[in-house]
Amino acid sequence: MWQESVNVLVYEWLKMPEGDKLSDALNFFIYDTVKILFLLTTIIYAVTLLRSYFSTEKVREYLSRRHEYTGNVLAALFGIITPFCSCSAIPLFLGFLQARIPLGVTFSYLISAPLNNEIAIAMLLSMFGWKVAALYVGFGLLVAIIGGIIIGRLGLEKEILIEVKPIEGEIRAENQVIAFKTRLSDAWDYTFDILRKIWLYVLIGVGAGAFIHGYVPTEFITTVAGADNPFAVPVATLLGIPMYSNAAGVMPLIEVLTSKGMLMGTALSFMMAITALSLPEAMILKRVMSLKLIAIFFGTVTLGIIGVGYLFNALL
Repeated sequence: MWQESVNVLVYEWLKMPEGDKLSDALNFFIYDTVKILFLLTTIIYAVTLLRSYFSTEKVREYLSRRHEYTGNVLAALFGIITPFCSCSAIPLFLGFLQARIPLGVTFSYLISAPLNNEIAIAMLLSMFGWKVAALYVGFGLLVAIIGGIIIGRLGLEKEILIEVKPIEGEIRAENQVIAFKTRLSDAWDYTFDILRKIWLYVLIGVGAGAFIHGYVPTEFITTVAGADNPFAVPVATLLGIPMYSNAAGVMPLIEVLTSKGMLMGTALSFMMAITALSLPEAMILKRVMSLKLIAIFFGTVTLGIIGVGYLFNALL
């Protein structure tokens, strides 16, 4: 119904010719902008309300008592319901170190939080269906778990440059009773704050997608990043690293690239590199850890993302 409304607006009210490149690009821009902002508002509000029942302190308390490998799995799972920007995950990463949680476990969280965030999962589900969303979650968790285990096995604790004072004694999470009305209000405040921060990324992402949708020939995409190019996945991954966005901003681009002929695994490798490995994240981490540890972190995750891209392409 929304697509029909946009068609009426562009082709009848604005009297723009159907099939024209500019008309189609404008149609795509209006349709996807409203759709994505509506999805984001609904999803962020619902997940934030749900997340208000989970205590970060309880998670830290629980993880501090787990076996290392169990901790990697649980930390990766916890990443699904926490901040969906690679930079905003860093404060909790430091909190985990303060709680004496093993370094490898903290990295499993740091990898998973931007990679497997609830926004990416919900938007993949709505745009590409449950199969793609489920595979993405499964492979994303695998990258986070294995990446954390590898980093943990290398014994790199000395590469943390800042002094993280450990929490003295036992970690105990206090139970807080919060009124449901307060939870609703806090969830809306958080949702509005997130939308205020990312709306420009959404417009840029949709604008880029609209341009590609209207003006870039399908043949160009299939030649550069189609099934016939065996190096498409690593190239897409390396191109994504210098960029910085979140899933909400890059997802419209992924939708268009796949519709133009880019294989799903190649497109998702591009998205995963953008969301999980960003230059702003590296600059912040440079204050926290050595260049050696940053290089190992980025290298491990990059190889994992490339592997996931090839697996996706093979399975789909």
